[in-house]
Amino acid sequence: MPQTPLQTSDTFSSQTAAEHDRLWALIPCAGNGSRSGAQGPKQYQSVAGKPMVMHTLAAFAGVARLAGTLVVVSAGDGFFEKSNVPVQVSACGGATRAQTVANGLHALLQQGASPQDWVLVHDAARCLVTAEQINALIDACLLDAVGGLLALPLPDTLKQGSQGRVACTLERSDKWLAQTPQMFRIGALQAALAAVGDAVTDESSAMEAMGQSPLLVHGSAQNFKVTYPQDFALAESVLLSRRN
Repeated sequence: MPQTPLQTSDTFSSQTAAEHDRLWALIPCAGNGSRSGAQGPKQYQSVAGKPMVMHTLAAFAGVARLAGTLVVVSAGDGFFEKSNVPVQVSACGGATRAQTVANGLHALLQQGASPQDWVLVHDAARCLVTAEQINALIDACLLDAVGGLLALPLPDTLKQGSQGRVACTLERSDKWLAQTPQMFRIGALQAALAAVGDAVTDESSAMEAMGQSPLLVHGSAQNFKVTYPQDFALAESVLLSRRN
């Protein structure tokens, strides 16, 4: 699938924000969703009447200050060609999430982004995120030296297990559930991912490995990642309730 130049939103201009404050969204969409029980990639499964990833993209389309959104898919993935969706797509997905994000950052730079620009990386399968939550993250991070992520304080008692039994109960007051988007400077995140390799499962972990302390921004319990078969029904219920 050929790459096409990213187009800057008409509502965004250098008069309203300096170049180093430009904001891009990056949606890794190359996973196979093996735990979901779905036939094919879970991000393309129908939820509340349309493919899950389309709900995700609709939320980002509602954030006017984004300079552009890039979806990263696997080579040979023709979903967006067939669906005729007006979104920028790069077929440079990797074998791991970290590789997909790193490849996507490279594509952003090739297509006009700057290393000093911000990137908001968001899971395609977190289809319940809202434009309001994305804007809240941006507002919190724009003046931060590092960047940050949406996260939720752990609400439940946390157990450590051993061979199927409880080994101990862990202190939960300082524990958070990481969510996305996660917002960092493109150059800093690119360097962090190159340094730590493929083991990290989110962008914050890569930044932490470089000695940084990302900002924790309160998210929502509804911004969960559709992972298991039962999650589809829950996501559909939430989406349908919003319509009403």
